[in-house]
Amino acid sequence: MMALKREWTYVISVCFVLLTVALPSAESAQNFTTKMNQSHKDSQSSPLKLNPKLSLQIKIHALLLWGSVGFFMPIGILVIRFASSCTCGKNFRILFYLHVVLQTVAVGLATAGAVLSLKNFENNFNNTHQRIGLALYGFIWFQPLLGFLRPNRGVKARSIWYLIHWLIGIGICIVGIANIYIGLHTFHERTSKSVRLWVALFTLEVSFFGFIYLLQDRWMYMLGQGARHCDEQIRPTDHITSPSTSTNKKQITISDIIG
Repeated sequence: MMALKREWTYVISVCFVLLTVALPSAESAQNFTTKMNQSHKDSQSSPLKLNPKLSLQIKIHALLLWGSVGFFMPIGILVIRFASSCTCGKNFRILFYLHVVLQTVAVGLATAGAVLSLKNFENNFNNTHQRIGLALYGFIWFQPLLGFLRPNRGVKARSIWYLIHWLIGIGICIVGIANIYIGLHTFHERTSKSVRLWVALFTLEVSFFGFIYLLQDRWMYMLGQGARHCDEQIRPTDHITSPSTSTNKKQITISDIIG
């Protein structure tokens, strides 16, 4: 009986100690979450006080990231797609190295934009634009490394490498373009300044790139269609002479001779 009481006393004491430790921890965790949520709300609701220096840094950051994922990188993708349909080896090499140069410039601009933002901006990463941007930086730096590590042609791993390289490249462009829109929207929320003109111009540019991207798949087909139109009076079966036709031709020839 005394042993049972001792066991119960020990259990109650352990539970009391655990509760004593856990409750402050839970309370501190809840306070931390509350503070994070409050900080997020404050960052979204409080207007951003712009001074000439900060305003210039934001413009440079926007220009660098637009040049990276909004201009040079999409052009690099279009160039390598042109190269894939090129039959001349010399032209293919020129387009391939142009693709490498454009993507290198895009990576350099993204790196400069990342350094600028990490050095001069609030980096709490409590908004969507900053989180997506941080993930993009990692993939942008990983993509050229993957490009240089491509397997040789004829190796089975080449197909897998090509698929991964293509998916990451297209994904960076799409997510990067979306993050530019998110950044413009965040800038409008924090400063109450209108960004409609920039959104309209960027949408026009993205639409143009998208049109060229879709047109590339049908360009050679369209040229082929134009070549066929020149000979559209000659049908595939026109050179085939049926027995009845040849017989009629013979009959007409004989009657003409007799007549």
